[in-house]
Amino acid sequence: MLAADLVWPLRDAASGAFTLEDAAAAPETAVVTAVDRPVLLGYAPETPNGRAMLVLGGGGYTALMAGREGVQVARWLNALGYHAFVLIHRFPHAGTGPSAPLDDALAAMRMIRESGFAAEGLGAVGLSSGGHLASCLIADYPAEWGSVEPQRPDVLVVGYAPISTNAKGRTIIADKPPLPPVEKQALYDALQPDAQLLPDPPPAFIVYAGNDPVVPVENARRLHRALSAAGGSAELHVFADAPHGFALDTPGLPVSVWPLLCETWLRQVGFL
Repeated sequence: MLAADLVWPLRDAASGAFTLEDAAAAPETAVVTAVDRPVLLGYAPETPNGRAMLVLGGGGYTALMAGREGVQVARWLNALGYHAFVLIHRFPHAGTGPSAPLDDALAAMRMIRESGFAAEGLGAVGLSSGGHLASCLIADYPAEWGSVEPQRPDVLVVGYAPISTNAKGRTIIADKPPLPPVEKQALYDALQPDAQLLPDPPPAFIVYAGNDPVVPVENARRLHRALSAAGGSAELHVFADAPHGFALDTPGLPVSVWPLLCETWLRQVGFL
């Protein structure tokens, strides 16, 4: 699956099962349009550093940019020595409920920790909606959804993610209508990481575009303020002019240096 070195079905399924927009597309450009059974795809480095990263791509919880924001990110992390695991998670809809993406991410974190590939630590990297999902790993699980054991990453990397501006009462755009399907809006309403942080948040690297037309940069500021108020160490980079979804493929633009900045930060916080 998507040229992965390891394929681990989640939630006791016999195998993973998902639909690609184009089955002939290269793994680095794959787009997932539906997920029947979630699966964790592992990518191995040539020289392991003893640490691992869970990679969570975006797609607005209705698709998954498994290539640009998953496989490509995993390969970058492999070059730094990390085992990288791309999560193909379920989407929130009538058949799964609003908690499905977070339940899959929590299961993935447990599986990676039990695998032995993260003996020296496990981080999470999330872009766009995947950044919201990654941030939810350091926030309280909604009580109305039940009780689960937290799976706090040791470091957190978040890019252009809708942290809480999609939540009812916290939008930037006045009278913004609810996002379909209703389970997706329920997910954003119930999970507002900047307002629900668990104690002792991990070091975080946050990168956004100041003129993002899709995800307001206020999301970055909210998360940064919350982490700082909780006593966490948070590094925030806002590039004045960059497209939404800049990922790793914006050559010639200032934002293209963010992976190098992140690598330097990972060394500074002792995770590389």
